[in-house]
Amino acid sequence: MRIALDAMGSDRHPEVEVQGAVAALREVDGDFEVVLVGDRARIDAALAAAGAGAVADRISVVHATERIEPGESVSAVRKKKDSSIVVGLGLAKQGEADAFVSAGSTGAVMAASLLMLRPLPGVDRPSVATILPTAGDPIVMLDAGANVDSKPYHLLDWARLGAIYAEDVLQRPNPRIGLLNIGEEPEKGNELAVESYRLLEASGLNFVGNVEGRDIAGGGACDVLVTDGFAGNVLLKFYESVAGLMVKLIRKELAEQKAQVHLDGVFRMLDYTEYGGAPLLGVDGISIICHGGSPPRAITSALRVAVRAYRTGMVADMKRTLSEAHAIGQRAAAGTAGGNA
Repeated sequence: MRIALDAMGSDRHPEVEVQGAVAALREVDGDFEVVLVGDRARIDAALAAAGAGAVADRISVVHATERIEPGESVSAVRKKKDSSIVVGLGLAKQGEADAFVSAGSTGAVMAASLLMLRPLPGVDRPSVATILPTAGDPIVMLDAGANVDSKPYHLLDWARLGAIYAEDVLQRPNPRIGLLNIGEEPEKGNELAVESYRLLEASGLNFVGNVEGRDIAGGGACDVLVTDGFAGNVLLKFYESVAGLMVKLIRKELAEQKAQVHLDGVFRMLDYTEYGGAPLLGVDGISIICHGGSPPRAITSALRVAVRAYRTGMVADMKRTLSEAHAIGQRAAAGTAGGNA
């Protein structure tokens, strides 16, 4: 397989992307190649500095003359046709790459993915999925901010997409689906939450009901947490800030007490770089979005996620599941219409 990596996306491009790619090729199991997309001269210099050596034959470069800056609007996707984002996704669209990874402008990656890869049949709004660490297994949360104004049927679609991601990439058989809410009772929350609960309960998914914010970090509440993009983005950013605060407080306390305690596992659990990027679920391809401030480790993790998603046939599984759900919905609607007649 070949993964197209936007080498000009991160805040410290292309060195971060090159280092992350070289590490992935050394550490991640499987036969895959990385296509670095961006300024060839700068990428070549970064490759020489990174000492690609033994993995150099699994790296290629596709030159792109432009970069979409973080502050630019999504209209830059149409204006900058030779940007690393557009060129990289073009490789995926043309079948010359099996996945795309970028730490560039989130809005631009989303817009270009929708425009070039197109949504899967039956998906009205693709969703950004992200991983939340817990005291147990990490959970998938979606939507993480792609859609701030959502409808109940959007949340149902995202639950189906998130379930496939959890099963294929995280290897969670029959994943449990939870709905973020302010209480456990079915009638709790606003109109969106109440109607979403009804749809999820009748969906055939392993729906475990409403999940309150206090139940997330402890682990065990669910494998996939569904919410609208507004609440999801607020939760994600709060989560990131708390994780950072905890790491700082623990380190400060250990330094003051001069304690020799090994907490590498705790720090690793709270470190977003261990979980890779956020996949855009619901488009006809694998598109993974990383944080602009990503270090090389985060790029390596995102490439690992891309490899898993491709190997497991995640997109094909999503197509099949959505098609089956659509067919069931049509039969149910026809039966209701016949009964009314």
